[in-house]
Amino acid sequence: MNTKGLLADDKNVALLRLLEKNPRAPISQLARRIGMSDPAVKERILRLEESGILAGYRLELNPKELGYHVTAFVRVRPIPGHLNKIGELAQTIPEITECHRVTGEDCFILKVFLKEISNLDRVLDKFLAHGQTTTSIVQSSPVPPRSLPLPSDTDGPKVR
Repeated sequence: MNTKGLLADDKNVALLRLLEKNPRAPISQLARRIGMSDPAVKERILRLEESGILAGYRLELNPKELGYHVTAFVRVRPIPGHLNKIGELAQTIPEITECHRVTGEDCFILKVFLKEISNLDRVLDKFLAHGQTTTSIVQSSPVPPRSLPLPSDTDGPKVR
């Protein structure tokens, strides 16, 4: 079944909604909540994984509880001939949790977590040999990381 077909199935959508709320939910609990047998739910999860719709399970750590009190986005405009070096360098710095190649004047956006603002220089200095940086410090996050909307299942099976 193709991806579109899998998402057209109300039980699959209900299963994805449950997994969004609790990725560690036991198969038996998921099966009970959508009114199916354990093996049927396990098979559906396998098909959702194989199709790429269910891309994995992620552990989300709270940066502040780990001592990272500053979040910043750094835009990088590489100098000619240094484009590939930015991504390679970003992979070597553990405080950089995301690196995106983007359109526009800046070619990269990095998401950086720092224990304190004074650590920013150490990160930025590594990129200055390869281009110009522009940094924005996050003040607040009115929309924290969240999942994308799933197809409506208003007429489909209800989660118990």
